[in-house]
Amino acid sequence: MRLALAQHRAHPVGGALDEVLSLLERLRAAALEDGRHGSLVEIALMSALAHDIAGRQQPALTAVAEALTAAPEPEGFIRLFLDEGAPAKALLRAVDPATTAGHQARRVLTSGAPSRARPADSWPRAARSADPLSAREQQVLRLLDSELSGPEIARVLFISPNTLRSHTKHVFTKLGASSRREAVARARERGLLSQPDG
Repeated sequence: MRLALAQHRAHPVGGALDEVLSLLERLRAAALEDGRHGSLVEIALMSALAHDIAGRQQPALTAVAEALTAAPEPEGFIRLFLDEGAPAKALLRAVDPATTAGHQARRVLTSGAPSRARPADSWPRAARSADPLSAREQQVLRLLDSELSGPEIARVLFISPNTLRSHTKHVFTKLGASSRREAVARARERGLLSQPDG
């Protein structure tokens, strides 16, 4: 998908972006049906970039706002946005700052995690993972390994979304992860989660 967008940016081909957007819409429908919220973030961001290349500013801003608000744990998606470079940053700067998406966009832009300047090895790893997870963080981790969205997890635990984000950030730090999927994978590697049946 990124390759197609980059090629079109360099050498525009009539109708190619419409095909990309059509494919993205099919992927979005499948991700919604499967409850893959992390995928929805990336799909919405790719849609925003495709609309931007086509010169469709309003659909691009609508899609990037959807990407920002779809992120279950925004801190885990910072690199996804920033690694798309200048076009994504321009869209983030253009999001209405008075909205929730605008607030998230400011957080991404001021995160201090510049695109490609921070190697993967610099994310917290084993040195910090010695800190054991608290009982609440273990509960959060088990629910991150489910199909529940962030707001649904908060409701199950009877906590606010902000409190959930705080717990999730601590889990990510202790596991040396930068996304929900990576946190679950690292937890499995360390035997913190039981292997799925079958």
